[in-house]
Amino acid sequence: MKILITGAAGFIGFHLCKHLLESGKSVMGIDNLNTYYDVNLKKSRLSILQSYKNFKFKQLDIADRNAMESVFNSDSFDRVVNLAAQAGVRYSLENPHAYIDANISGFTNILEGCRHFNVPHLIFASSSSVYGLNTLMPFSVHHNVDHPVSLYAATKKANELMAHTYSYLYRLPTTGLRFFTVYGPWGRPDMALFLFTRAILADKPIKVFNHGNLERDFTYIDDIVEGIVNIMDRIPSGNPHWNSDKPDPGTSKVAYRLYNIGNNNPVALMEFIETIENVLGKKAKKEFLPMQPGDVPSTFADIEDLVSDIGFKPNTPIKAGIQKFVEWYIQYYNK
Repeated sequence: MKILITGAAGFIGFHLCKHLLESGKSVMGIDNLNTYYDVNLKKSRLSILQSYKNFKFKQLDIADRNAMESVFNSDSFDRVVNLAAQAGVRYSLENPHAYIDANISGFTNILEGCRHFNVPHLIFASSSSVYGLNTLMPFSVHHNVDHPVSLYAATKKANELMAHTYSYLYRLPTTGLRFFTVYGPWGRPDMALFLFTRAILADKPIKVFNHGNLERDFTYIDDIVEGIVNIMDRIPSGNPHWNSDKPDPGTSKVAYRLYNIGNNNPVALMEFIETIENVLGKKAKKEFLPMQPGDVPSTFADIEDLVSDIGFKPNTPIKAGIQKFVEWYIQYYNK
């Protein structure tokens, strides 16, 4: 099996590539190695992947239409997993054009490549941020999600709509995965666990938004990867019970499906911080601040469909996941 993975040098992309390579799959990875965060971290991930003989890499931007056409022309792929995106809720308030270029134009190029080269299954990253102003918990893929609170979230919702259109018009099987606050070794430096760990070790204060009144459905990276791998071979065929009088947002009469991948167990921010403190053996200096624009108070994944359809449930406890991250962080940065 040959698999194309975009965003291969990213946090989730790296872990997915490594898992697939170790299981004997042939992987073509692409990434533009942009400077949104430390490029050296991306290059370190990439150097590990390039040690595998069954890995090929091309540095390019998915928003580059000609470059993407050449990728699909050069090889045939049994699966495409689109993890490339301009990430980050806060950054979307500062640089909206980066999100349109990568997440809209880039995703269009992915869809077109899959369409014209008859890819059997496109799996793409969505996000828990699409739930926006929703407050009914836990968040379900069968809930309406038409009220995003950041451009990042809006582009992810747009990706879901675009994918459905291609499933409908061109019979391209597509599956969207809404990830919930992914963390773990090799994680992104703009995420809370990385920021908090770095600050605590440096005796600097951590920023605690909404005065600590937040909770997140933190999901360990290995659980995300296992979920993706299990879903890759479950090609959607359409929901025979789908009713256009009462349309279900999470399914369709065509080959399109959405899943949440979350731990199904929200953790309060202050408990999260306390766990980091306990693992580090060091107390954090805390700066309590108001809610950030584009943020939401809580996330909580309904994973009933993931369990019933795929037979998989994320189960890594938060303490175990944080322990593994801290061990990696100290080793990588020689702290």
